[in-house]
Amino acid sequence: APAPVSQIPPAEKQWAMFSHLSAFTTFLIPFGSLLGPLVMYLIKKHEYPFGSDQAKEALNFNISCLIYGIISAVLCFVFIGFLLLPAVFLFWFILTIIATTKANDGIVYRYPLTIRLVH
Repeated sequence: APAPVSQIPPAEKQWAMFSHLSAFTTFLIPFGSLLGPLVMYLIKKHEYPFGSDQAKEALNFNISCLIYGIISAVLCFVFIGFLLLPAVFLFWFILTIIATTKANDGIVYRYPLTIRLVH
């Protein structure tokens, strides 16, 4: 379990913050929103419990949002997807920023509507 906020070293908080922030690499690299948190998790999973926890949370959230995006894209054939796709994007974007700031403060953040596939 992650340590209380006051006991989390600044470097670990920063690592957790970058685990969430790395999702934005999707604008530069295909599937960067999955690869960023996955790489962050794999590099420090044994060294930083808080950072590892937040990297897994970011990875699960980004997998979930990818699934929601695919479902929304398919639903474009019945037009509802045209409303859902921008909503999924805004949901992803805003919650990623919120999670980034919480992690930087050393607060364990849990994304809503997340399918937890990676444990």
